[in-house]
Amino acid sequence: MTIDKSTPYGDINISTEAIATIAGNAAIECYGVVGLASKSSIRENIAELLKSDSYAKGVQVLKSKDAYEVDVYIVVAYGVKITEIVSQVQKRIKYVLEKTFDLNFKAINVYVQSLKTIN
Repeated sequence: MTIDKSTPYGDINISTEAIATIAGNAAIECYGVVGLASKSSIRENIAELLKSDSYAKGVQVLKSKDAYEVDVYIVVAYGVKITEIVSQVQKRIKYVLEKTFDLNFKAINVYVQSLKTIN
């Protein structure tokens, strides 16, 4: 799926994979986030960390009427306050995506798939 945007200079087509990759990179930069987990790990009940070249597998971009929604599946470090981490991830992703693409993102849904201890 692509997102089409018109400018005075011509049309721009943005792939949802590009949005997912940038959202994944923004999530990883947040304190307490160990990595991203695959969307399918919900069904398999296994949360394995994704490598940086496959962050798009841990993010889903959906289109609603006049805006977009992003679902992000993260793995969080054990011992941190999860609500604070999730709030920061939501704010960071929304800021980065709206600044980068100049699109309206209605919701950033963050799903904590697992906790991981860090030695």
